[in-house]
This record gives sequence, structure tokens and C-alpha cells, in this order.
Amino acid sequence: MFKALAAITALLLATAALLTGNGLQGTLLAVRADLEGFDSSLIGVMMAAYFGGFIVGCRINPVLIKSAGHIRAFVALASIASASTLIHPLFVDWIAWSILRGITGFCIAGMIMIIESWLNERATNAERGRLLSVYRIVDLLATMVGNALIATASPLGFELFAITSIMISIALVPVALTRTPAPQPIKTAKLDLGKIYRLSPAAAIVAPVIGLANGAFWAIGPVYAGRLGYPEAIIGAFMSTTILGAAILQWPVGWISDKIDRRIVLALSAVGASLAAFGLSRYGTNSVFLLLSLGALYGAFAMSLTGLTAAHANDHAEPETAVATSGSVLLLNGVGSILGSIAGGLVLSFFTAPAVFVYVSVMMAVVAMLCFIRIIIQPPPGVDMKSPFTPLPRSASPAVFEIGEEQEEDDLVEGDNATAATTP
Repeated sequence: MFKALAAITALLLATAALLTGNGLQGTLLAVRADLEGFDSSLIGVMMAAYFGGFIVGCRINPVLIKSAGHIRAFVALASIASASTLIHPLFVDWIAWSILRGITGFCIAGMIMIIESWLNERATNAERGRLLSVYRIVDLLATMVGNALIATASPLGFELFAITSIMISIALVPVALTRTPAPQPIKTAKLDLGKIYRLSPAAAIVAPVIGLANGAFWAIGPVYAGRLGYPEAIIGAFMSTTILGAAILQWPVGWISDKIDRRIVLALSAVGASLAAFGLSRYGTNSVFLLLSLGALYGAFAMSLTGLTAAHANDHAEPETAVATSGSVLLLNGVGSILGSIAGGLVLSFFTAPAVFVYVSVMMAVVAMLCFIRIIIQPPPGVDMKSPFTPLPRSASPAVFEIGEEQEEDDLVEGDNATAATTP
């Protein structure tokens, strides 16, 4: 295991630096936009641009990477992302920030795809699953640290933008200096709505609704905490504890879903997320303890839903289509996140801050209702037909599923070999 980790240390360091900067930037821009007096609906549009850029990047960046090579593409994308961060305080305007946010999403998508494809190439068959877990831990810790960094300086100043730019630039170093051979070309992520609906109506319908809820949370969550009067340190802690909650519960939830009807786990997790969101709308103002505790509960239940949905879709898919199926679910979730960010901004514009989490609670209740309806209509697949749950990093690209697919294929091969060895 240690030898395998040593082989990907540079990639993990690049991931940590990149996601620390990205985590800080998302929270910083939401808080700064609110302090600058941007209309709430425009904040939602600006934050939605990131998800739009990310989706476009998942489709276009594979062509760029194939043409320029992994290292050159990573250097170019990181340089653009770093520069765009520094432009924000120079042009404090919602249109300029929306364009820059879209550019950032595009660049982050490409860099994440490169890192994930490299991890897939470097991971040995025996250690693949554990290395994916390490990658997930690095993602969570880096994003938590990034959100916490908002307390180190005033959001109205230049310092936090500079820190974000520095972290993205640092991510360049391990990749630019690596002598590891480049991995195979990355496949372009495809979104086949008809096919994914035929495979799993539940996944096709639920994935964008999850995005409608979580997109609003990531876009407007920092603004919600700020509107309640909490200082920047508490805003950062609120976003970080949400990620901590996701880290604690994602693996147990995934393990349970591998044993029983996955839609039951999806529905119950959505119920938990709905209740936590409603609690935030009612009691988030009461105390810091309640704000952070309910935020952690929301993250614990809500952040595993996309991974559960992708796993459920793959329960009905052919093994050779696993990456395409999971990628389609991820892109559907991204489309929902775009609309959710806009919807969250509109809710905040017309109502009070707590109303945002009433909206989120309703969306999660819809997810639960849809899952229960599908449970009644369609029986679950057999346990032997189920694909393993893959814990998703928050900023995952469709390339992350290639790691999980390789692990599943290895398990199947080992199972076949064991069967052959014991068959007379």
C-alpha cells in the first residue's frame, strides 16, 4: 500500500492544492458578492456559471488533452484558472464574475479529469479501491481547509483571492515536474438521456433533482450564513462541517446500499437531508452549535446521494457501459446544479435567507417521494447484479468512474478465478 501511495504522491499533492484553492474560491465569491450588494438572483446566476463551465469542460477538455498532452494541458488550464482568480477583484461586476466563474469551472474540470485519469493509470489492481478512498479523503480534507481559510482575511480585500491563486499555481508544480508516463487519452463524457432513462428511470429523474437541492446549497449556503449575521469564520466552519458530515457517513451509507435495495437507502438519505435542511431553516439562527450540527447532518445525508444514484443506474447497466452510465448521471446532476444555483438565488431574492433551506428541504422530499414511487412500481435487482458503490469526490469528473470500473472488473476476474479453482 505504501509503495502504491508513493507512486501517486505527486498527484495527491496537486489534488490537495487545487481543491484547497477551489474550495476557498467558491465560498469567497458568494460571500464577497453579497457584501458588494449583488442582487441575490444574480449571485445564483454567477455561481451557476461554474457548474455550466464544468459540464462544458467535461465534454471539450478530452479533445484538448489529446491534442496537447496531459502535462501541457494541465499547465495551461491551471495558469488560466489562477489568472482568472486574480481578475475578480479588478472587475467587481456580476457579468464579469459569471464569465470568470464559467472559465474556472471549465479549467477545474480539465485538471480534475487529468488527475483522475492519471490515478487510474498509476493505481495497481490490488490497491485500486483503497487508493480511490485515499483520493476521496484528500478531496474532503482539502475542501474543508479551503473553506476554513476564509477566516484568515477580509473577503473585501485582495488577500484571499491571492491565496486561491497561489494554491492553484502550486498544483502545477508536482504535475509539471513529474516524469511519470502520460496515461491513455481521456474519453469524452457523453449524455444520453434516452438510454439512461431506459436503464433506470429512478436515476434519470432523481439525479437532476438532487442537483437542484445541492446546487442551491453550494451556491447560496455561504450567503445564507452571512445573512443570518454570522462572521466569516463561522461561514467557513459551516461549509466545512457539511463536508465533514459527508466524510463520516458516505462509506457506511454506500456499504448498506450494496446489501439492500439501493432506492430505500436513497429515499431514507433524502428524508434525512430534507429534515436537516428544514432544521436549518427554522433553527439555524438560534446558535452556532445548531447551525454547524444541522449543516453536518445535511452533508452526511445529502452528499452521498449522487454516488448512490450512479450505483443504482449501474445496477441495471451492462458492465462495459459503467463509465458512460455513471458519467451521464454525473452530468445530469450538473445540469440540476446549474438550475438549483439559479433557483436558490431567486428564492433568496424574494424571501428571507431561511427560505433557501425550505426550498432545499422540499427538493430533497421530492427525491424521497420519487424513490418510494419507483420502489412500489419496480422490484429491485438481485444482489448478485449490483455494482459496488463508489464514493464520489465533490469535484469529481466522469473520469473518476474509470477507477471504480477497473476495481469492479478486477473483483469479477478474481471471483471467476476462484470459481474455476474450486470447480471439479
